[in-house]
Amino acid sequence: MQGDMGIEMESEAEADPHLLIVEDDASFAKALGRSFERRGYRVCVCGRIDDIEGILDDFSPQYAVIDLKLASSSGLECIRMLHDHDPDMKIVVLTGFASIATAVEAIKLGACHYLAKPSNTDDIEAAFRRAEGDASVELSSRPTSIKNLEWEHIHEVLADTDFNISEAARRLGMHRRTLARKLAKARIK
Repeated sequence: MQGDMGIEMESEAEADPHLLIVEDDASFAKALGRSFERRGYRVCVCGRIDDIEGILDDFSPQYAVIDLKLASSSGLECIRMLHDHDPDMKIVVLTGFASIATAVEAIKLGACHYLAKPSNTDDIEAAFRRAEGDASVELSSRPTSIKNLEWEHIHEVLADTDFNISEAARRLGMHRRTLARKLAKARIK
């Protein structure tokens, strides 16, 4: 495995299935990749969306795990690129910035599931298996709180600005530091 944030091939064995991890947090990507390798996956880790086309020339993943907020770009563009390459690829989005707006866009672009961090290998494999919707999911009778509505609106604006905090703060009419403090708080349940 290479030590840079670029392309990393993580298994010499020709095992199936193939998994692409697009994650700019090198330590998390490495740990996640090793966990999937122990389960029999052939794993390729990529830290930048710019490297994906080159990877797809030599590596044909049936599965992908995409971080929504990459350092240099949005994971939504990555989803579009992978879905255009192979519409049957099972794509799971991981994010610490979960919102209804980004979840809807991720699914529209071709992701099969959307998971909030922290998620582990078990969660991701379950998401790969549950690619179809579940009409039996229980509907909540609890109304949405004002704090949750604010959280959703902030993240919708963040998604619209490709996660540019300064531009999102401008559009929301608040100071950038105020927005950063709100984002640092844990989401209201």
